[in-house]
Amino acid sequence: MRTQRRRQVSTAQCLAVLIVEDEDDIRELVASALANEGFQVYQANTGARALELLREIPHPSLILADLMMPVMDGWELIKALSQDDRLATLPVVVISAVDHAAPQGFRRVKKPFDLDELVKIVAELCVRRT
Repeated sequence: MRTQRRRQVSTAQCLAVLIVEDEDDIRELVASALANEGFQVYQANTGARALELLREIPHPSLILADLMMPVMDGWELIKALSQDDRLATLPVVVISAVDHAAPQGFRRVKKPFDLDELVKIVAELCVRRT
């Protein structure tokens, strides 16, 4: 993995990134990389837990979501987000090893992914929302 200069991300640029991933190692790796770059990071291992957290996070900015998860998968999470006025406009980056396309209008990152590239995508999408 390449190392790069740390980007200082102000809370005005990205208030909260929610990682929704059932694989602990992947979730922790992404969370650590984003936290090291200055992002405020929240984690959930199912879509259902993500929805609970989104009620607590004051100003979520971005969701990174796996599609294949237990309890409530990424597809169900995306559907639930679309039905909530507060959350419907949040950008979602779909992260999945499955070869099918992400839902229309969603950015997709295929597993295995380059961590530096994922951090760049998060920074780009968070800055766009300010």
